[in-house]
Amino acid sequence: MADLSGKVAVVSGAGHGVGKGVAEGLAEAGATIYVTGSDSGSAGSGADASAPDSILGTARRVDELGGKAVAVQIDYHDDDQVRAFFERVREEQGRLDVLVNGVFGMSDPAGCGRSFWERSVSAWDDACGLGLRGGYLASACAAPIMVASRRGLIVNVCSDGGGEGAFGTACAVYRAGLDRMAEAMAAELGAYDVAALSLRPGIVKTGFVLQAVASGALALDLDQAESPRFTGRCVAALAMDPDIMEKTGGVYRVAELAREYRFTHPRPPLP
Repeated sequence: MADLSGKVAVVSGAGHGVGKGVAEGLAEAGATIYVTGSDSGSAGSGADASAPDSILGTARRVDELGGKAVAVQIDYHDDDQVRAFFERVREEQGRLDVLVNGVFGMSDPAGCGRSFWERSVSAWDDACGLGLRGGYLASACAAPIMVASRRGLIVNVCSDGGGEGAFGTACAVYRAGLDRMAEAMAAELGAYDVAALSLRPGIVKTGFVLQAVASGALALDLDQAESPRFTGRCVAALAMDPDIMEKTGGVYRVAELAREYRFTHPRPPLP
């Protein structure tokens, strides 16, 4: 397993879903993780800040798995708040090794499978407003810390599980935007030995996907679905790769990297 002791990571949308799984995967490797997102977990869930699907719930799990968690509530729509947060990371840690963008998720499981004109414009706001803009801003704030130390990895995450149309037009644009953002950032960061890439999980058993399948909005076979932490283990493996600059600018599928790096799904808990 990867060893990220002494390394510092920031994970967006870490209160639930893939973001939570990423934080857990990095925790297994011993990283210090800034668990960021809203304080109430999934949008509309009604969960309080101490619930499992919340940044504090994820932070507790990070500590249990051997990492060191710092839970920070952030509104990624607020530029000043995001900039102040990354300045805090610089002051507290003096370094930033990994930034994970693009795990904010969507807020309307029932909207999956509908045509774009039948869905609320909130689908665009979730994906492109919060996801793309939030990832761009976070990267712009993280890059100076990484450039100064001439090390770092920016990972943009968006699932392509279920096919291009499963999550709609807004998500397709979001996914393409994350890929292009990683490619363009890699070109600018390469001279400083900072990598940027795009990571594609398959179908992931998140609360959002389970709700969408249960409601009939998505028709997916979950028998071979990935766990959220599988993506986290992939990010940890990438962060430990001494030849990571060979991958900068690319788009990679989690399942394919699992074969290369030889990480596995977490074992299910004993009954």
